[in-house]
Amino acid sequence: MAGSSHGHTPAAWTGVTIAFIGFCVAGVFMVMAQPAGFWAGMAIVVIGGVIGWIMSAMGMGMPKDAHKPLVTTKAEAADAKS
Repeated sequence: MAGSSHGHTPAAWTGVTIAFIGFCVAGVFMVMAQPAGFWAGMAIVVIGGVIGWIMSAMGMGMPKDAHKPLVTTKAEAADAKS
């Protein structure tokens, strides 16, 4: 995955960062036994996914043609080793 820059886009970084913050908020409120805060954290997680999806749709994600089929990638790797 590292060779294909999988996830190295503004959309991915933003969505994952917001979702991570949501998980942290939910975890803190779960330990404090506050269900409303937990569900607010879960809502932040969902919002992170929606924002990442919107940013990707706006062109800040991975271009569609950047995804090569796995068979092609394996064939190229085999050719490079020869």
